[in-house]
Amino acid sequence: MKRLTAWAVRAWPRSLSGRLALVLVVGMLAAQALTGTVWYDMRYGKAMEIPVRLAATRLADVTHMLDAVPAASLPAVLAAVNTPGFTLRRIDAPASVQAPLEHNTLLSSELFLDVLQQRLVRPTHHQARVLAVSLAHTGKRQGNWFSLLREPFPTGHFVVQLRLHDGSWLQADMDEGQAGMSTAPRKAAIDYLLRIYVLRIAAVLLLAWLAVRLVMQPLARLAQAADRLGDNIFSAPLATDGPTEVRKASTAFNAMQRRLIDNIAERTRFLAAVSHDLRSPITRLKLRAEMLSDEAQRDKFRRDLDEMDALVAATLTMVQDSGLHEQRQNVDIDSLLASLASDFAETGATVTIEGHAAPLPAYPRSLKRCLQNLVDNAIRYGHEAHIIVTQDSRQLTISVADKGPGIPADLLERALEPFYRVDASRNAGTGGFGLGLSIAQTVAQAHHGTLTLQNGAHGGLVANLTLPIFKSAVRS
Repeated sequence: MKRLTAWAVRAWPRSLSGRLALVLVVGMLAAQALTGTVWYDMRYGKAMEIPVRLAATRLADVTHMLDAVPAASLPAVLAAVNTPGFTLRRIDAPASVQAPLEHNTLLSSELFLDVLQQRLVRPTHHQARVLAVSLAHTGKRQGNWFSLLREPFPTGHFVVQLRLHDGSWLQADMDEGQAGMSTAPRKAAIDYLLRIYVLRIAAVLLLAWLAVRLVMQPLARLAQAADRLGDNIFSAPLATDGPTEVRKASTAFNAMQRRLIDNIAERTRFLAAVSHDLRSPITRLKLRAEMLSDEAQRDKFRRDLDEMDALVAATLTMVQDSGLHEQRQNVDIDSLLASLASDFAETGATVTIEGHAAPLPAYPRSLKRCLQNLVDNAIRYGHEAHIIVTQDSRQLTISVADKGPGIPADLLERALEPFYRVDASRNAGTGGFGLGLSIAQTVAQAHHGTLTLQNGAHGGLVANLTLPIFKSAVRS
């Protein structure tokens, strides 16, 4: 049971379309297994009718011949037509009492008499009664479905009393089978499986594929819109057309996007207002600090106020950079890194680059800010930065290494959090408020990439920026 459950879990499709198709096919097979009884009943009934119809037809044909024979020649003709399985003999009178027949036998008897009356030329000159009808399979297995597909069909034994046109009575004992009828059990089985199952499964699969495709298209558009929203919150809203459920989902998605945009705009406006309101008292405090007579106290006030001003500015910058307000373009990574190295070289910093990369679809200003933060972080704490570029068919990795003190292994992940600083090696005295790496990580995530930190083998910190390479072309 455990193995069966494990197999069922593995075989269960992971996609919604696969599950819908599987449910449709299983449901169709279950329904067909139930409705297959109709086919069996029809085929079984037809197979049981054949001996009855053949026996009645044969007796009617012989009766036509006997009606045309003189009475003196009748015994000789009867002897001539009698064969194994078909015997006619004269009787003085019909049986006075006829034994009651069972329901199925009665139906066969009525069918026999109906066919006989239709075949007789002058049915009013004849009377007939069926004394016994016995239908049975010739094979060992009886009455099951497979008997119709692999064994001979039923044969019948009939006992009938018939009055000729001259008033004499005959009793016929007949055995009748399929008489060479094309029952073809194997052919019937192939035909049944092919038309009822194979073709129906193919039709259901086609319809299921079309239905699932129609159902999944709106979901695919919704997933694409959510993906675009993760890249750019100002992406175009979803079209609100299609079925009712799709329109409702699209409308709800667009409303969510508008609320997110409004929330981010409100947060930005709030922090901008706070920044503006804080800078005014900070400026007044700076003016008052300049009027202090004590030089040492004046320097302390100046440093604290400069730090407060820088912290407000950095916080506002982080909020503005958390959302991307630009379109993707093909960015020349080599040129971007060379430009950064040149900018830092003008400040006296050393930045070296190793490796090359092909142009990459990205957000130019945001990606530049990300790399600038990584290089600035390396120079600030390691006095120089070494950039290593590696690229394959799936991703681009830009590693920025420094020769600084590194970060304890248990604090590498926390170093990416906003405003978090590792006091043991990196503090406000070296500049920064713990926002550079957080902003870089936000940009990496907007590009569906990752930013990880690790300590170098020979000391220092290595920041690895990994960006996936998408096959779709981007207009530059």
